[in-house]
Amino acid sequence: MSGRGGAGGGLDLTQLRTFLAVYRAGSVTAAARLVGLSQPTVTTQLQELEKRLGRQLFERLPRGVTPTSAADELAVRLAGPMDALEAIAGGAADEPAPRPPVHLAGPAEMLGALALPALAGPVARGVRLTVTTGLAEDLLTGLRAGQYDLVISTVRPRGRTVRAEPLMDEEFLLVAAPSVAAGLDPAEIRGAGTDSADLPLVSYAADLPILRRYWRHVFGIRLDAEPAVVVADLRAVAALVAAGGGISVLPRYLIAAHLNSGTLVPLLDPEDPPINTAFLARRAGAPASAHVDLVHDALLAAGRTW
Repeated sequence: MSGRGGAGGGLDLTQLRTFLAVYRAGSVTAAARLVGLSQPTVTTQLQELEKRLGRQLFERLPRGVTPTSAADELAVRLAGPMDALEAIAGGAADEPAPRPPVHLAGPAEMLGALALPALAGPVARGVRLTVTTGLAEDLLTGLRAGQYDLVISTVRPRGRTVRAEPLMDEEFLLVAAPSVAAGLDPAEIRGAGTDSADLPLVSYAADLPILRRYWRHVFGIRLDAEPAVVVADLRAVAALVAAGGGISVLPRYLIAAHLNSGTLVPLLDPEDPPINTAFLARRAGAPASAHVDLVHDALLAAGRTW
């Protein structure tokens, strides 16, 4: 990888640095500020890099850009070496650069209910945050590419490029509104998979991932049913179930207020409820950052109380 690539030569280091800035910032305008170039120059460098690679790296949106799979692959390969070079070059700077925001990502429900309230202290001390929500595997891919500093993941991260520490255990409860729970017995609940029309299932996804795990863990059977409602937000699932719209399986932390007020009640009290461990992940070898460390430590400390 040379500093300047002519026709048929190696890739241009400046173009690669610009590419990584655009990938992480999510827009050409923001990246231009980060690398100290004009927006047209950044656009030209991206076009030249795409031409040299023979692959489109970004799809242009009305606001910003979104990376293609080719960009994801390139960013994963570049992140470690480029950050190491930046750390060496940055060490010689006369003045420290302004601290960038800490990029935190995770599931929307856990971020909103637990993580962000726990970060009020670091924010009051001057830490800036940029928060992204999404699915665990997508966010871990972004973490490996340097798009995020920290990711809360509900699946165990794999590979040597990511360091992960247990953050908290989610306990899952099968719940309903009191009016729905009245008169239900365990046999009826267990049989919901064979006659879901009589006992509407409200699910986060069409394939019932959380519900199926509960049925397998508690009842030892496969739940084979069609959900009555699919909504990709556990907060919305909780609201519908509390209103009497069916039954669902939800993490205890998310419905604590509903349980305390009695608007949701557990349908069962198994001796061994399903548990899922959430992890706090960061990229191995990422440049040192005092603000990332502050957020990391605050989340781990709060996680011990969740």
